[in-house]
Amino acid sequence: MFTIGDFARYGRVSARMLRHYDAVGLLHPDRTDPATGYRYYGAAQLARLNRIIALKDLGFTLQQVRAVLDEEVGPEELRGMLRLRRAELEAAMAAAAARLAQVEARLRSIESEGHMSVEDVVIKNVPAVRVAELTGVAGSYEPEDITPVIRPLYERLFPLLGEAGVAPTGPGIARYEDAPEGGGAIVVHAGVTVSAPVGPLGDTGVTVVELPPFEAATIVHRGPMAGILPTAQTLARGIESGGYRSTGYAREINLECPADEDKWVTELQEPVARS
Repeated sequence: MFTIGDFARYGRVSARMLRHYDAVGLLHPDRTDPATGYRYYGAAQLARLNRIIALKDLGFTLQQVRAVLDEEVGPEELRGMLRLRRAELEAAMAAAAARLAQVEARLRSIESEGHMSVEDVVIKNVPAVRVAELTGVAGSYEPEDITPVIRPLYERLFPLLGEAGVAPTGPGIARYEDAPEGGGAIVVHAGVTVSAPVGPLGDTGVTVVELPPFEAATIVHRGPMAGILPTAQTLARGIESGGYRSTGYAREINLECPADEDKWVTELQEPVARS
């Protein structure tokens, strides 16, 4: 038997926490001295303590922890619950990281206000190009809606092209347009340059389309797409200062896409017309 202090040391918790667990009925001591009120615990109780701490650290309330333990959940089922909760927390962390990246991009835009150069904005004629693409719909043009749609599209696109025997002949091209149903929804086209015939690519879901030539205001962005906001806003300033107006969403031409996103090079091509 261990005193509450020794048991707390082995469990890497505080004696105060053990007293609280006793009070709420989560972990009673194995024996309490009737004369002194001292609590004593057995080594076998460390297993229950481990489960309490693991569940609590994964975000379960003490009431939920007690419900789980009272049902005498086995190790395999408990591991399954913990893996599910871990996946939920990892997803929440990824979403928080994405939001933080957008906050940082917005801060960079604010810090560069009045200092952004439009000299890197180039007006040019973009030739026609043939692309094989997959299409999806995002809830809005905001990064948190676009990213979960466009990434899976690209992850599917290249294996499907490989199965169909079609090899890319140029860079990836992502393009956007307003969804017919409105409400701010965006049609997302994830494509790559090819030389295959126009039309559906078998039953892969991939479609080969010919994009017509157009006049565009262009700028090169270096780094991850999460930080593209300052570049996009510099492009907007360049369009206005050059006496042009935008006529649609900018295409994203993936010039360089190594594993390290900090080394990505992307050209934005926004269709324009004279004001």
